[in-house]
Amino acid sequence: MSEDWITTTEAVQISNYHPEHIRRLIKQGRVSGQKFGNTWQVSKSSFLVYLKDMKEKGDRRGPKVG
Repeated sequence: MSEDWITTTEAVQISNYHPEHIRRLIKQGRVSGQKFGNTWQVSKSSFLVYLKDMKEKGDRRGPKVG
């Protein structure tokens, strides 16, 4: 497994997004991801680019944890 791949749990910790929202982003092709066994993994680099774009756009939509 490449160092670029993180779990959805790690993506939640980085973004504060709900795990279902992160899986939805993967399914919509907005971030790169794939399933390794039973665990969804997210490309950390594509996820960070997505977060940067959302911050620049001021987009606060989407489920949040907390």
